Amino acid sequence: MKAKLILENGMIFEGKAFGHLKDSIGEVVFTTGMTGYQEVLTDPSYYGQIVTMTYPLIGNYGINLEDMESKTPKVRGFIVREKCNFPNNFRCEMDLESYLKQNKIIGLEGIDTRALTKVLRNRGTMKGMISLEELSLEDVKERIEGFSNKDAVSIVSTKEKYTVEGTGKHVAIIDFGIKENIIRNFKARGCKLTVFPMNTTAEEVLDVNPDLVFLSNGPGDPEDLGEVIENIKELVGKKPIVGICLGHQLLALTLGGTTTKLKFGHRGCNHPVKDLEENKVHITSQNHGYVVETLPKDVVATHVNINDGTIEGMKHSTLPIFSVQFHPEAAAGPKDSEYIFDKFLKYAL
Repeated sequence: MKAKLILENGMIFEGKAFGHLKDSIGEVVFTTGMTGYQEVLTDPSYYGQIVTMTYPLIGNYGINLEDMESKTPKVRGFIVREKCNFPNNFRCEMDLESYLKQNKIIGLEGIDTRALTKVLRNRGTMKGMISLEELSLEDVKERIEGFSNKDAVSIVSTKEKYTVEGTGKHVAIIDFGIKENIIRNFKARGCKLTVFPMNTTAEEVLDVNPDLVFLSNGPGDPEDLGEVIENIKELVGKKPIVGICLGHQLLALTLGGTTTKLKFGHRGCNHPVKDLEENKVHITSQNHGYVVETLPKDVVATHVNINDGTIEGMKHSTLPIFSVQFHPEAAAGPKDSEYIFDKFLKYAL
């Protein structure tokens, strides 16, 4: 079935719909990974977004149900140059279209994804709509302008506290949209995990007396989470705190720094980051549209992005606080950045 991607600036890309055939609106972004499409689909940090894959052929190894980063896809739409209709891999359990259809996600194929990526790079990410209907530009504009992603974190966060047993350090995780591989990395190190909803108070976290507090990744603008920042302030100085991605940004705001939105974000598994303490460059996986712009008082940068010089990690000079912007669990290397979890645990009581 014919479908269109209509951007908020009025640009139109025509292609063919697949998956769940229903209109969808979201923020249109691109990711540069050649593989990992099912991890992209299920990463909660992509909630509210229509994701464009820059690699042209997607779906060639199919879908398996072991490698998901959450229980269901979180994207609002999925754009590819060409989808593979006949995947071939010994772990394949279904094809890409069947998976999207099962989870009510619309796909769009056949558009020039290279041209779309250039538009997003030059003009910045923008809202858009995948539509099966013939709509007036005024109607499309009204629908797109009505889209908001401000409640993304509350939607993807766990609704109930839960525990993962372990014999090692006790890590209290505040879930803003945590990926399963973060859980796996802490479990591999023997940690006991208590996972809390995003709006949990400091008092509730302190009640379990953790050795370490971890602030997870998640979608959206950190400045939308004022109540969360106030809760984190109550933890500062009482327990060691570490974080990834959104958790890193929230820590910066908590301590008095600032964040800003990038023009088109960092999304992909090939971003070079320099560890300033170890004087090494690691290839990292990233998925974020916001970044720490200025560091708070008594906080120093530990990592920088080689491509654009943005802050990729920070630590407090006197308090046990450390965070990174990239995803050390995401296996870009495949294990280049997993040392970050060992650094996290060195901060534990």
